[in-house]
Amino acid sequence: MSVAKTGAGENIKEVVTHSPEETLAFGRELAKSLERPSLILLRGDLGSGKTTLTKGIVAGLGAAREEDVTSPSFTLLHEYGAELKVYHADLYRIEDSRELGTLGFDDLWTQNAIVIVEWGEKLWDNAPAPQVVIQMEYISSEERRIRVERVSE
Repeated sequence: MSVAKTGAGENIKEVVTHSPEETLAFGRELAKSLERPSLILLRGDLGSGKTTLTKGIVAGLGAAREEDVTSPSFTLLHEYGAELKVYHADLYRIEDSRELGTLGFDDLWTQNAIVIVEWGEKLWDNAPAPQVVIQMEYISSEERRIRVERVSE
């Protein structure tokens, strides 16, 4: 895994992982720096590694084992953890803000939890700050570029 700082601030980090195991490990490492509450918006094409990274984050937070974390593509929202709640949403099938309003995200924003949203760009302007925005990019069958940016209020 290669890591490079980009931009003027320390709030941007870019890595290239060379295997799913490295993507999981980066997620576990990233989990150590997350504050509660946090909203993590994952962006990237199909197959870019969003769910794999999420598995590492959830495991790194101690909310579930990696093998127990699955994509909520059809259920739209999974909940992990007992004391520390982690919510994992997948908005791939959401078409507009009206549909988004039926998911109950407003209730999640009030909790002391970590909320991870795949296809986070579909939240439009409905996402509260502060956030962590993660851009995932498919480079090859094994390699992924991951760009992490912290966005303040």
